[in-house]
Amino acid sequence: MLVLLPPSEGKASSGRGAPLKPESLSLPGLAPAREAVLAELVELCAADEEKAREVLGLSEGLRGEVAKNAGLRTAGARPAGEIYTGVLYDALDLASLDAAAKKRAARSLLVFSGLWGAVRVTDRIPSYRCSMGVKLPGLGALAGHWRAPMAEVLPEAAGRGLVLDLRSAAYAAAWKPRGEVAGRTATVRVLHAPTRKVVSHFNKATKGRIVRSLLSAGTAPKDPAELVAALRDLGYEVEAEAPGRAGRPWALDVLVEEVH
Repeated sequence: MLVLLPPSEGKASSGRGAPLKPESLSLPGLAPAREAVLAELVELCAADEEKAREVLGLSEGLRGEVAKNAGLRTAGARPAGEIYTGVLYDALDLASLDAAAKKRAARSLLVFSGLWGAVRVTDRIPSYRCSMGVKLPGLGALAGHWRAPMAEVLPEAAGRGLVLDLRSAAYAAAWKPRGEVAGRTATVRVLHAPTRKVVSHFNKATKGRIVRSLLSAGTAPKDPAELVAALRDLGYEVEAEAPGRAGRPWALDVLVEEVH
């Protein structure tokens, strides 16, 4: 099973660990595209703070994020699972998983990123600010920048099992499963059952709980139909829609009664 996650806007501090070693990151086929983004982002943020703030869409109160980006090559690095914070990651709570579940997380979780493309939760990265919606002056829109390298690398990373896609739209734009991979992909929405509306906070929190539940139970569904059964066994109310034709992902709705 491969689980595709969005990153979080909020991130923990880099800390005092050893600096980034780009060659150590997973999915080495993404290395040239990573270096291109890293080089332009660091140069932009070191050269012109105001322009960098405009390009990155940062408010005055987030001015410090520009200096953080300028120092990415020398900043301390920590496992991505510790860097990403926010609602989904609080609910997932990787640190409190038992040893077996942590090993499953290291194998199966892939976090998408405007800067890194995609990383495993064990990959050591510095804290940064660069969303997939950013349009860098040289490289252009990051989702477009990542499409070709992702199309080369991600099908192999997906292997032959289930792909559980929990990404937001901005990050899904960087890679859309195609053909046979799409047929074993499940996308998930979390809906407030009484209103059938998506509400951002509990959408993210429930997705974090779903991943935690699967990792903790040691459940390894091989395809979307098995995922639906597994989630129902774990106590989730799930409505599933199989694709109308081959080469399309399954659409799953998880219904939640209370907003929390």
